[in-house]
Amino acid sequence: MGERLYLHRHTFIHDLAPETKILSALLFVIVVVATPIQNFYAYLAFFVMLLILIKMARLPYRTVFVRSLVEIPFVLFALLMPFFGTGPKIEFLGLELYEAGLWAGAGIIAKGTIGVMTAIILSASTSAREILGGLEKLRVPAPLVSIATFMLRYLNVINDELGRMKIARESRGFEERGLKSWRILAQTVGALFIRSYERGERVYLAMLSRGFSGTMPRLSDEKPTKWSLALVLPASAAMVSLMTGVLF
Repeated sequence: MGERLYLHRHTFIHDLAPETKILSALLFVIVVVATPIQNFYAYLAFFVMLLILIKMARLPYRTVFVRSLVEIPFVLFALLMPFFGTGPKIEFLGLELYEAGLWAGAGIIAKGTIGVMTAIILSASTSAREILGGLEKLRVPAPLVSIATFMLRYLNVINDELGRMKIARESRGFEERGLKSWRILAQTVGALFIRSYERGERVYLAMLSRGFSGTMPRLSDEKPTKWSLALVLPASAAMVSLMTGVLF
């Protein structure tokens, strides 16, 4: 969670301002979604662009692959789409598949994979704290940024609290044994909720006593924003999409 996704490197991608990378990733995904799935060469070029960015950011391909597995449920859903639908059918290995379902499933897999890979590159090259600062610079409403900030911070706190509770249970001889353990686990969840609520109250009062007025302090190590660089990737993707659409 949070900072654990970030991989520290000294690369050009890592040194870019977070708002530049966020805007570039958003515009790139919009171009990808707007490109028809029938434009095969454009999607091949999109994947090549992402592989180049992964290489530039010096991200391990294995790490990118493992993190990409989060989209498996969507892939399974997409694989079922050719069996349902209307319109003309085609035969493949003795199966009758709907052509519209095939294109829709291929679109979900291709666009979803590109979107996930883009998010992985962004999260691996930009710390969570920088992403929140970038969202603030992009004029995302302050309450949303504050909620995301607190959520990011206290997910880790709650996770650590859950780990301590697990160690306490095991030190008292508790072992998970099917349905019989559900009552103890349910009590653990209830206790965790109460502890989290109480800790949130204490932390909020501590913040107020230190002058918190509803806005988070600015980062001291802000990077210079280069808005022109935010257009390089989406503009290149748009040109590839138009050119391949016309030529092929």
